[in-house]
Amino acid sequence: MKRRDFVSTATAGALGLGVLGYGALPPSLLGRFAPSTGDFSGWLWIGRRPEKSPAEWRALFARLRDAGIRGILVGRAFDPAMADAAHSADLEYHQWTWILNRAGDTWARENHPEWFTISRNGDSTLDVPPYVGYYRWVCPSRAPVREYLRGLIDEAAAQPGLDGIHLDYIRYCDVILPRGLWEKYDLVQDRELPEYDFCYCDVCREQFEDLTGRDPFELDDPSSDSDWARFRWDSITRVVTELSETTRARGKSISAAVFATPTLARKLVRQAWDEWPVDRLFPMLYHPAYDRDIPWIGRSAEEGVRALEGSSTELNPGLYVPALSPGELAEAIRLARDAGAAGFSLFDLNPLTEAHIAAVEATMRETSLRQ
Repeated sequence: MKRRDFVSTATAGALGLGVLGYGALPPSLLGRFAPSTGDFSGWLWIGRRPEKSPAEWRALFARLRDAGIRGILVGRAFDPAMADAAHSADLEYHQWTWILNRAGDTWARENHPEWFTISRNGDSTLDVPPYVGYYRWVCPSRAPVREYLRGLIDEAAAQPGLDGIHLDYIRYCDVILPRGLWEKYDLVQDRELPEYDFCYCDVCREQFEDLTGRDPFELDDPSSDSDWARFRWDSITRVVTELSETTRARGKSISAAVFATPTLARKLVRQAWDEWPVDRLFPMLYHPAYDRDIPWIGRSAEEGVRALEGSSTELNPGLYVPALSPGELAEAIRLARDAGAAGFSLFDLNPLTEAHIAAVEATMRETSLRQ
């Protein structure tokens, strides 16, 4: 398969780098990008697309715009007609792209099995995916992996009708699941279990040993080793940094879906997302997954806002529509607003009812009157 073909196929289907010796970032990536407009606004994820004509998309997007939605984060292959419909309603169209989870990437699976992450048990996610069958992750420490991902993102960002790239699965596999999911998978994860702890491939081991003189396989307690934690945080941040540079070279903005708070993200999936050079962050404050109530959304948003203080990176807390009545959605939006967030994001289009949209519109009108 030619490179152009596998890039297109794969596309369809989260700074601190100097701590362990990665060196300084280039001047073009120091600081933050795309300052906030100062307007509290909404975003909407669109994963599985319902069948709609161009006219139906235009009507829906106009309704969303009137309610206070600023842009859409669209999964799967770029759709020029859908982008045109979004732009006709003055909405931004961003490509929602899986990064380090490459379960649907047949080319990578068939041609580079060595790219896939290795657990502390010695199992590859290609052969023994943890939790679910689609959890097949590639290693961020490998230069060929990062080069491949830059190619995918460059191909996507080259689309003239695209406004930005939205990164997802830009992390390691969950070493610990959010508390609300333990029962679903019949697990008790009160500590880091080796079968969910990544990555211990030869490249990670060699790089870490070069930096510290220690083999991560021989650490007394990998879960409490600060150097090993920082190595993995920085490995993810390096991917984000390189993809940010690639995206901006095409004149497009870049954002990422991340775990709920900086503290939880570091602990559960090795994301130090408050250190990332991106324009917007969409922390997934899906309260049922954490066995939390709606006020937790406000507290979590506050933590994110504090962590990003002094930067121009926008924080847009992600709200889980299936678990929110219209009234609860309005409450969650107010909590995000009062925490100082730049806006909010909704997951996702399919469970969104007209009653939800009306609640968004009323809350945004209330917010506009307060500003």
